[in-house]
Amino acid sequence: MSNEVEQLVARIDELETRLAFQEDTLSQLNDTIAKQDAQLRALVGNMKEMSEKYSDLAFEMNKGGKPGDERPPHY
Repeated sequence: MSNEVEQLVARIDELETRLAFQEDTLSQLNDTIAKQDAQLRALVGNMKEMSEKYSDLAFEMNKGGKPGDERPPHY
């Protein structure tokens, strides 16, 4: 009977070790996802800002006109 108890204790120790490792891995993954989310939000913000600047620049270059309204340079 002592052998069976030792086997059960060994199995419980193994399971506890695996659980601790999985909890640590899950925590690391969660931290990574949080960092990536912050980076993604920053990139989206930068992209919106660049898009607005591009629109403003395109408007200024066309002097407020639509590109289709311009006369070709050979006229």
